[in-house]
Amino acid sequence: MKEEEEVPFGCGRGASVLRQWGNCVNNIAACSRLPVASVRVEVGCEKVLAAREAAAPRRPQGDGYNDVLHEMQIDILTLFPEICRAPLSESMMKRAQEGGVLQLRVHNIRDWATDKHRVADDAPVGGGQGMVMKPEPIFAAVESLRREGSKVLLMTPQGRRFSQAAAAELAREEHLVIICGHYEGIDHRVTEQLVDAEVSIGDYVLTNGAIAAVVVVDAVVRLLPGVLGHEQSAADDTFSRGLLEAPQYTRPAEFRGWKVPDILLSGNHAEIAAWRKEQALQRTRANRPDLLADDQP
Repeated sequence: MKEEEEVPFGCGRGASVLRQWGNCVNNIAACSRLPVASVRVEVGCEKVLAAREAAAPRRPQGDGYNDVLHEMQIDILTLFPEICRAPLSESMMKRAQEGGVLQLRVHNIRDWATDKHRVADDAPVGGGQGMVMKPEPIFAAVESLRREGSKVLLMTPQGRRFSQAAAAELAREEHLVIICGHYEGIDHRVTEQLVDAEVSIGDYVLTNGAIAAVVVVDAVVRLLPGVLGHEQSAADDTFSRGLLEAPQYTRPAEFRGWKVPDILLSGNHAEIAAWRKEQALQRTRANRPDLLADDQP
């Protein structure tokens, strides 16, 4: 891919539902979200598809998506699977998986190494400090997982900076394969020949890319229909409208002499919305002026 080309994080490909069946009968049970015992080989794809669509969350009309089931599948490739599994098996991420919105698999890259010691790294060619992740197991892993419509991401400090807009783009994808770097990096042939987008979560360096991958997965999956408790929650988040979110309060109305702003207790929804917009603007000016356009008051 040429350097000068603008590469979007996601291209919004329509999910091919039939492709999700794969070639394995066990996957039919998993995809249909019916008890395994009730799904038999004799059941035609049309019947399973109808059962699955009846139980599935659907995208709201008019938001740019087709009104069809959108299940996301994510494969994470890392040398440290447990770093990803623990945080992605709690709260909303757990709910997404149990609800059939997300199919998440975390793989150890060493499982594709062919030597008896399962070596996944080697010294950098030309000299230098540290170790570099070898291309062979990564190529084998990606090629075994990738299919038509997959998007391969590489977590790296050299990537494009991740943002809420990028999360929204990736949420349109049907299948993400996320490669997590470690050591001094990954053999660049992986980047050149396998990767669709390099992603960075910020201008700092972590011990490994698995931590960054968790951040990306969480930010993307929470945007999928049916994951959050209220569809408006994602739209009201910080960055979703180009501003930081306004301050939030809960009961009691007075705590240690500090009171909730009277406007929030007024019941006037129009005035409350105007107050929150003004507070969001003030907070953005104070903490993240870089987010404001030059012509914004």
